[in-house]
Amino acid sequence: MILHTKFEETIEITDEDILHFEQGLPGFKDEKQFVLLPMEGTPFSTLQSVFTKELAFFTINPFLFFKDYDFELVESVQKQLKIKEESDVLVQVILTIQEPLEKSTGNLQAPIVINVKENLAKQVVLTDNKYRTRHELLESSFVGQEG
Repeated sequence: MILHTKFEETIEITDEDILHFEQGLPGFKDEKQFVLLPMEGTPFSTLQSVFTKELAFFTINPFLFFKDYDFELVESVQKQLKIKEESDVLVQVILTIQEPLEKSTGNLQAPIVINVKENLAKQVVLTDNKYRTRHELLESSFVGQEG
């Protein structure tokens, strides 16, 4: 399948590349299929809607930028995403890009949890007050690829 992205790229994807969000994303309940496209040479990715070219989000692995980031995934979400082992999980957070780039923020209160084996995903809204929807990347401690 050919995918036209928000950023004027045309790429070929397969069914195995598609992440399935059973309930869509908050605010986009009808958008249930996305692909995660790493941005070469950066820690960033793009979460691109399969069907709506204009709908894409910049994301990062939060553990690269926020070394103390941690949350418990409730059992109901683990079941919904068919998660059996921690190694099945990839976590991303949606970014709001600002100028300068260091002022950009990550939504740590609502991480995107992906079961990479099943291609199932969900944006999980955390209920504790430990995290906010806007954590500046500048206030983080970038920990690089090992985080």
